[in-house]
Amino acid sequence: MRRRILLAALAVPAVARAQAAWPSRPIRIIVPFGLGGAADVASRFVAEPLGQALGVPVVIENRPGAGGTIGTDLVAKSPPDGYTLVALGNTAMVNETLQPQRGFVLLRDLTAVAPINSANNVLVVHPSVPAENLGEFLALVRREPGKWNYAHSGPGTPYHMAGEMLKQMAGLDMVAVSFRGSNEARTAVISGQVPIMFDGIPTMREQVAAGRVRALGTTALQRDPALPQVPAVAELVPGFEYPIWIGLMMPGATPRPIVERLHGEISRILGSEAGQAAMRRMGAAPLVMSLTEYDGFLQRDLAQSTELVKRANIRAE
Repeated sequence: MRRRILLAALAVPAVARAQAAWPSRPIRIIVPFGLGGAADVASRFVAEPLGQALGVPVVIENRPGAGGTIGTDLVAKSPPDGYTLVALGNTAMVNETLQPQRGFVLLRDLTAVAPINSANNVLVVHPSVPAENLGEFLALVRREPGKWNYAHSGPGTPYHMAGEMLKQMAGLDMVAVSFRGSNEARTAVISGQVPIMFDGIPTMREQVAAGRVRALGTTALQRDPALPQVPAVAELVPGFEYPIWIGLMMPGATPRPIVERLHGEISRILGSEAGQAAMRRMGAAPLVMSLTEYDGFLQRDLAQSTELVKRANIRAE
């Protein structure tokens, strides 16, 4: 008994020393998607100033595959020592229902660290579509149920979920056409192979400006400053809202002081004038929340995603 008490007493200072020494080596942010996507760009923006604040390099590792679950699983099963984070967003919440055999439970096996940003999507059509505005588009699709296809970047991705939400809320019958990634889907719409798509404003606004596609509506409740001439879909479909968001999580048993330090530093970066200006250039808005608020945000998004997947009867391919 005395030996167990002694070992326990010795263990507490060891844990305290490990936390006090953190960080003593590079920190990884696992991006479970490919280069150039929203999670990759947001993570690279945070990495350099975070590394400067902590005094160690913060490196990005892209581990794409299985809709983001491969990289997320790696982090969920990593040591909870404060050296591994994962950048994720809407798709991770959808995958909780869409891919039930992942090997981890998101809000049980990972802990919230900090949100980074959110960006709105835009509903675009190829110029050949005989609809000059959102009202004409809704009327056209309602008149011709089942005729019109929309492109997306894979089951459960934000562009897919935005399309399914519009179908449900506006009473539309459109056919979802899945591509291997947003670049393929975007190319299909620009070429006219598939006439309709929801896509991220930061990526699609150049195509809109060049006239390669026509923008009909954005996915915030109000008009987006990046496309102020384009109405919000909610102006004709009340309550419609589907942004893309990116945030950071890490293994669930990570010591709270480490989580709080990371949260504080990331919030400071995002709340600075330079951080806010950089986000505007990306076409995104910084998300700054307390840890409690971020926890609640994740829980609400998970509940919404679960309901939408079930209502739309979405299946993994």
